[in-house]
Amino acid sequence: MAIFASPVSVADDRGVVVAFDKPPQRIVSLLPSLTESVCALGKCSALVGVDRFSNWPKSIQELPKLGGMGDINIERIVQLKPDVVLLEKASPVIARLNGLGIKTFTLDIKSMGNEERALQKLDRVLGTSESPRVWNQVQKEIMRANKQLSANGRNIHVYFEVNPAPFAAGRTSFIGEILNQLDLVNIIPESLGPFPKINPEFVVQAKPDVILLTESMVADIQKRPGWNSIPAVSKNRICVFTGDQNDILVRPGPRMGEAALIISACIEQKMSSSR
Repeated sequence: MAIFASPVSVADDRGVVVAFDKPPQRIVSLLPSLTESVCALGKCSALVGVDRFSNWPKSIQELPKLGGMGDINIERIVQLKPDVVLLEKASPVIARLNGLGIKTFTLDIKSMGNEERALQKLDRVLGTSESPRVWNQVQKEIMRANKQLSANGRNIHVYFEVNPAPFAAGRTSFIGEILNQLDLVNIIPESLGPFPKINPEFVVQAKPDVILLTESMVADIQKRPGWNSIPAVSKNRICVFTGDQNDILVRPGPRMGEAALIISACIEQKMSSSR
């Protein structure tokens, strides 16, 4: 639902105030979580181009793909004549786009609070009023996910591997926040930051009850020295996520509630089947 058609100025996450005469009708999004947030607010139809990793919802899959972080197709963006380009604060193409007279609006989303704020800012930019509904839905799904865990699945030690370097989801990441809201104990200490690279031996010492990772990493962890002694491995309590599920889990966007439901369903199943 549109709530304004008059000029509005909104500060993005660089602190730059971006002015709009009216809600943008042609939007380019260069980050999957931002693409999903625009669509969750009901403005999918305003998207005219996305980055190559944006793949949800299905309605955006026919849109022009404009590259990834290191190879954004600036010429194609110019041809699309966007009213605004949504992208992350660290994007290397901001200055070039601004130099070509294209408005940019940056959002830096690393936590659940960041996403709630990003939805509110996008509401103002897009002329919508959907952010409270979207955020309430996320909260409801997380509560549902928490309720679907029995006592056996609570307060257990878990390790979430983001990629096989290995990089882990720390307690201060949005994934860590979801684990905390499910009453799970993340083995990665807060001091290591949101997504630290860790020594695989650290995981052996921490003895997680459940390991969470994507299907492409399973073969990798089975070769790691000492990992067979980890309770999660020896008792076959490894939550293996499909590529589609992994997209939901690792994007700090409006599907975070769905991520919580995926995690809790797997943990409940693993903990109840291995008693």
